[in-house]
Parts: sequence; structure tokens; C-alpha cells
Amino acid sequence: MNTLQHSVVHRLPLSYRWGGGTAGARVEPLLLSNIDADDDLIGLTLLSHHGQQAWDVMQMIKDALAEIQLDCSVVEWEGEPCLFVSRHDECATTCRLKNFGVGIAEPFKDASA
Repeated sequence: MNTLQHSVVHRLPLSYRWGGGTAGARVEPLLLSNIDADDDLIGLTLLSHHGQQAWDVMQMIKDALAEIQLDCSVVEWEGEPCLFVSRHDECATTCRLKNFGVGIAEPFKDASA
């Protein structure tokens, strides 16, 4: 059974950049004024898996993206493994994940508001 087909990711609400000058090791949130910078990253977290299984699934996702030459890193963020990819690669990332059967969770907008 393909674990990726039973996975659901959610986009983190902030934008990020590599922290401490080391790409792939640590991230930090971007200030709103810096959005669309060259080092602008988006983060994806798993809603479907936790603990060691989440780390394993994130590694499989990273490997799937590496197959199409998308640079990304799995970094611990707020105690969970999160995948960080360049904002410029967001569409290609979500397309690749959908092709593997990964669900992409999006927030609902309140129609009454």
C-alpha cells in the first residue's frame, strides 16, 4: 500500500527563509515586507501522520520531489517535520504531490462573512 496515497499535507500560514545562512538546516519566518524575496519558502506539514511515521512520510515526499529536481528540505518546525520548498516551486510541488495521491488541505472561507 502506498503511504503517500493516505497522506494529507497543509500549507503553513507564514512565509519562511533559511535561517543562519545554512540552506536546508533551519528556517525562520519572514516579515511581511520581505515576501517575494529570492529566499522565500513555503512550508508543508502533515495532517495525516505523526511521530516517526511523519518523518518517514516526509522523506518519501522529499524523494518524490527530488525525482523532478525540486530542491526541498525536511526541517523540524514547532516539533513536527515540515517540508520547505521555494515559493517559486509551489505549483510544481503541489502538482507532483497530487500525482502521488497526496491530499492538499486548504482552509474553508466562511461564506457568511
